Amino acid sequence: MLIYMIRHGQTDWNAEGRLQGQKDIGLNDKGRGQAFQNGETLRALLGADIQDFDFVASPLSRTRETMQIARKAMDLDPMGYRTDERLVELSFGDWEGHTLDDIRAVAPERLKMRSRQKWNFIPPGPSAESYEILSWRVGAWLQSVEQPTVCVSHGGVIRTILKLVGGWDELEASRCDIHQDRVLIIERDKGRAEWL
Repeated sequence: MLIYMIRHGQTDWNAEGRLQGQKDIGLNDKGRGQAFQNGETLRALLGADIQDFDFVASPLSRTRETMQIARKAMDLDPMGYRTDERLVELSFGDWEGHTLDDIRAVAPERLKMRSRQKWNFIPPGPSAESYEILSWRVGAWLQSVEQPTVCVSHGGVIRTILKLVGGWDELEASRCDIHQDRVLIIERDKGRAEWL
């Protein structure tokens, strides 16, 4: 199954290096420009087949706004998409809203532990998740995709897809850069996950 996936555009918290997780932070102007650029790229990639695609986003505002801007760039109704809760970013628990420097100042040992075991590390807080936990719901979403799809989601979600579909190892997937200005092509049944 063919999936084109993009990460939401930049937010002020991205620019400041803050862990966003499930906090509902909106796009900044740079992020809106990235969303429009990705929409133009998708318009060229999808061409006449655009009507065959399902469009789905995480329900957080930064992903919904990215989808709406991208659809506008594709000359589509900005609101003609659906959301899926399984595509929400992983929760950083009590660390959300903080920079790594903030965390280092109060919990340096926890941060070192995260650095050593990033894929399986669960931050403090009752709602916190690891990438491994996130991969369970993302994997369920991947298996539910029944038609070619355009998806807007988050960095953590894309990391899990790189492991689940692309075969990346845990270390590589958890530490790689996830672009906000590029499109990831996923061919679920062929094991392909590649940045365009």
